[in-house]
Amino acid sequence: MNEVPKPLQRVSSMAAPAAAPAPAPELHYSNKWRLEVSEGANNDGVMTFRLTPKGGTPIDLPVSLKKGRGEDGCARDIRDAFKKALDKDVYKIEVDDGEDVLVKKRKGPDFSMQLVESTVKGTRVSIDRE
Repeated sequence: MNEVPKPLQRVSSMAAPAAAPAPAPELHYSNKWRLEVSEGANNDGVMTFRLTPKGGTPIDLPVSLKKGRGEDGCARDIRDAFKKALDKDVYKIEVDDGEDVLVKKRKGPDFSMQLVESTVKGTRVSIDRE
């Protein structure tokens, strides 16, 4: 007896539902931020900061740091990178106590400040509202 083969049935596999993306961290806003630099750079790398004006578009601020740069030098490099990237009429950036960077608004909305990525080993930055 010749049976006609039945068509192969496809077994559908239900893919596991994708994990929901992690919620974005809650942003805190201020008119002034202090970035306290601790330790020098143990390698060449980049720290990327994100400044987000309240109700505005985030601005990523990459800062290149060289191996052997001390904490005061790292603070100056952060200040200089911010000064190049940000409008001087809107933000005032300065070094305080050698190893701290102050970012203040001159006009416009309050803003948040975050360190979003770093490939620099050794150097830590603590970001505090003033």
